Amino acid sequence: MTSGTGVKGKARICKTGTGGIRKLPYLCALSAKRCNRACRELYERLLKQGKKKKLALIAVANKLIKQAFSMITNNCDYVDDYCVKKYIAC
Repeated sequence: MTSGTGVKGKARICKTGTGGIRKLPYLCALSAKRCNRACRELYERLLKQGKKKKLALIAVANKLIKQAFSMITNNCDYVDDYCVKKYIAC
């Protein structure tokens, strides 16, 4: 959603920054939608909602970036079923 009345058309993905750096998460998302369970579920859920494949892949790339950032800031390893273990422990 955008504010104001001077905005025309849909919001688009920002293309600023180094192309190689922007390309890397997208290429990782192509692999993650097949191998990473959480990313595959996100991708399939978005497709069922009627989203386009490229938009779903960009969402997967964003999820991968958030996962990597969280692992680095918390100094921990990736755990595939983290959410499942978290809810069982409670």
